[in-house]
Amino acid sequence: MRRRPGIAGLQNAAATRDKFRLVGENVAKVRTDVMQEQLATFRSQLEEFARKHKSDIRKNSVFRQQFHEMCAKVGVDPLASNKGVWAELLGIGDFYYELGVQIVDICIATRSHNGGLIDLLELRKLLCQKRKTDLGSLSSDDCLRAISKLKVLGSGFEVFSVGKKKLVRSVPTELNKDHNGILELAQAKGYVTVEQVEKEFSWSTGRAIDALETLLKEGLAMIDDGHRDGKRRYWFPCVTLSSDASVSEAKS
Repeated sequence: MRRRPGIAGLQNAAATRDKFRLVGENVAKVRTDVMQEQLATFRSQLEEFARKHKSDIRKNSVFRQQFHEMCAKVGVDPLASNKGVWAELLGIGDFYYELGVQIVDICIATRSHNGGLIDLLELRKLLCQKRKTDLGSLSSDDCLRAISKLKVLGSGFEVFSVGKKKLVRSVPTELNKDHNGILELAQAKGYVTVEQVEKEFSWSTGRAIDALETLLKEGLAMIDDGHRDGKRRYWFPCVTLSSDASVSEAKS
């Protein structure tokens, strides 16, 4: 007959488990301490790197993006505040603050033309013209970082994808899948007709007209009735190439 463990045996087993638990906790603490020490060392090296390459970080958009990626890996956000070591080292917070103000200016200036929806690449181009710099000095990543800081304004600034394009919305407009589908379709020629929308999405005439008229009402589309075939064109400035009007508006 197999003997059951006595009280002494149970106590020994419990003591052994406690010892293993303490050993495990100690190992975990040591690992955590080592990781924190490594992170502190890396952050220190990152600061030294920033001091050494300050000029490149501010002037070279690709270098700046790679620097942000390095920072993210160790939990450092140079844009979190205009105060502190990163502001002193780089003034990088001021760079994005200035960029954000210019983005707001351009979005407001072009709103009558595009209804508050602008292609990210078009925005970047207008920003470079406003700043009197070449495209290489400012990346799409810079624009996205500046826009992310504008969300605190609560005024509808948002970036979303439509097909292969990224669009920046500066007005609190709610777009559904129907509207996004039409915007993607319009990228081919800059405009769509009711018939094109019906054929592309197998929609009823009523559904196509309702979606197009909503976009028109929101200021995102313009109508053109001057064609021989009698078909109304709905033009979408936000997905077409920039016009001279939008460029001149943004410069002013």
